[in-house]
Amino acid sequence: MSDDIRQELSLEQLLEHIRWDASGLVPAIVQHAATGQVLTLAYMNQESLRLSLETGQTWFWSRSRQELWHKGATSGNTQQIVRMSLDCDGDSLVVQVNPQGPACHTGEETCFYRDIAVGTDPGLQRAARSGSGRFAVLAELEAVIAERERTRPEGAYTTYLFDKGVDKILKKVGEEASETLIAAKNKDNDELRLEVSDLIYHLLVLLQERKLPLDDIMAELNRRHERPRRD
Repeated sequence: MSDDIRQELSLEQLLEHIRWDASGLVPAIVQHAATGQVLTLAYMNQESLRLSLETGQTWFWSRSRQELWHKGATSGNTQQIVRMSLDCDGDSLVVQVNPQGPACHTGEETCFYRDIAVGTDPGLQRAARSGSGRFAVLAELEAVIAERERTRPEGAYTTYLFDKGVDKILKKVGEEASETLIAAKNKDNDELRLEVSDLIYHLLVLLQERKLPLDDIMAELNRRHERPRRD
């Protein structure tokens, strides 16, 4: 759907447009706003939908416990809502969120972590797996850097950067940016790969020092991508 015909519904309109099932529920597909990864499938009733919109965090209806539940209320793994959409038939929701921890009660990032073998080209399967997790290393590296800042293991280069402070970190970002430019100017892709990797690492250290999550950067890129084109 193009941006110029996308509709924005009020709560009252939303409640009217939803085709609730016999139990008064609608499935809600929860998706990572920055990566597009599907995190979980849950159900909302009118009250949990109202609470989700009012608080900006996900609330659901537990079919097993027959009660409302606020995702992350006990674990701390809340989900900040970025965007919510209703499908064309009105019988399902997509909720895009910035998660503050794993979505699954098992500790996995997503509830859909068990792949199923299908009769297709193995090469296509490998490509699909690679595509879905192609940026996973950034999240892992971000977590390692955060742990280094907290524990400050002796002899670690990341510890050295945090001990020296933001001025040293900024100096290294500048140096790696300059070396990246030189590698590109020299048309040396092997060197460029190394220098870009160094630059990304030091940028992640800087983000950690400033306590700016990588998810916020990804969300900003998503917002820019979704802005209506003026051409």
